Amino acid sequence: MSEAALIERIAARGDGVTGDGRHVAGGVPGDRVRDDGIIIPGPNRADPVCRHFGKCGGCQLQHVAEPALAAFVRDRVVGGLDGQDVPYGEVLPALLSPQQSRRRAALTALRTGKQVAIGFNAAQSNQIVDMRMCPLLLPELFALIEPVRELLVMIAQPRRPVKVKLQMLDQGVELILEGVKAEGLDAAMALQDFAGANQLARFAIDQGDGLEILWQPEPPTMRFGDIRVEVPPFAFLQATAAGQAALVDAVARAIGDAGAVADLFAGVGTFALSVHAGRKVYAAEGARDAIAALTGAANRARALVATEHRDLFRRPLVPAELNRFGAVVLDPPRAGAEEQVKQLAASTTPVVAYVSCNPASFARDARILTDSGYTLDWVQPVGQFRWSTHVELAGRFSRQA
Repeated sequence: MSEAALIERIAARGDGVTGDGRHVAGGVPGDRVRDDGIIIPGPNRADPVCRHFGKCGGCQLQHVAEPALAAFVRDRVVGGLDGQDVPYGEVLPALLSPQQSRRRAALTALRTGKQVAIGFNAAQSNQIVDMRMCPLLLPELFALIEPVRELLVMIAQPRRPVKVKLQMLDQGVELILEGVKAEGLDAAMALQDFAGANQLARFAIDQGDGLEILWQPEPPTMRFGDIRVEVPPFAFLQATAAGQAALVDAVARAIGDAGAVADLFAGVGTFALSVHAGRKVYAAEGARDAIAALTGAANRARALVATEHRDLFRRPLVPAELNRFGAVVLDPPRAGAEEQVKQLAASTTPVVAYVSCNPASFARDARILTDSGYTLDWVQPVGQFRWSTHVELAGRFSRQA
């Protein structure tokens, strides 16, 4: 038998990869794999902490020890930049969110008879892995799984998937159920009782005709810096408080003491409101409900934050607009911000703080910026989705005057 091959790295989808390019499911750097596929464990393995690992699609890397997990997150960022031949400065150590810290999740439920399965889907499948434990979710979110399961026995239609959305806000948990049927007085009263008994911050259902808010004792909020935003239902928020703090800190370091700042793809104000103190901020966002929430919060706080509802994919800021700012913050969707980045590349904006949830699109956009004279000073990898192959980062680009 030939010598077992050493697994050197983890690929983007979570497989181990040997030096000769062989992909090994479940392999970890430091393991060795024999010709017959048997893995000889190395020093970077960990015992999975969840009974559903290997079936549930929520995690791919619970078998990877913490140092190797952090190295994977960092290597994903470096690999993307190297693949685009982007010159870069310092790559900081990856910051990983802790266990039981996910504060938002979209699950699926299915009723069969009087049984309800609820959880994440299996990997690359529509099959639901019935959640009986979860080391990812905040305990307050996981505590609702069984009550929701019991509720869905009454209002879920047989063999019709129900989307279960959970999010932790300042006042408690927001719960949204999509694809249910709650008809009649008894059902309406049961839903009200459920919301009160579980002390929900907001409870809404969608029976096919749009979202209906059933319970909201006060407007649910999320705090950014010193300002509270009244957030719309299941508004996009960073998945963990630790991940948000890491990205906000990176943005604050990147822009430094810049005067006027533009926050593009601003959402409900995660960055605009976290860095507004002592400077003017312009915030642009294409989602109407998100920018309305940000505008209302800024107005109530009398913050120097000017907002605009603007589709930055169709109408990016042009150099004449960008040149007014001392720094620009970008936080686009997974596809990146190619059209806006091309305009930045033609501008004289001194600093760009780019937050990304996709190392590949970040690297593509980074190449455009560095080709135009920007320097990528540093990148901060962030493993906000613990044990997942999903990697985030923030980077600082600067241009000499």
